[in-house]
Amino acid sequence: MSTGKDEIEIEEDFVSEDAEDGEAPVENAKTNLTKRRIIDNYLEERRLQKQLSDYDFDL
Repeated sequence: MSTGKDEIEIEEDFVSEDAEDGEAPVENAKTNLTKRRIIDNYLEERRLQKQLSDYDFDL
């Protein structure tokens, strides 16, 4: 068992691999979200066009 008095050794020259690529995941997420919104808008437009074409205007 360890006690609260134990000291932890820390490597100060440690560089995280994620630190170098920190911006890439954010850009990918934004790009993917933008692509998803474009696809959703396109599908919504197609759905509305289909509803409009199926609508009976001779009520």
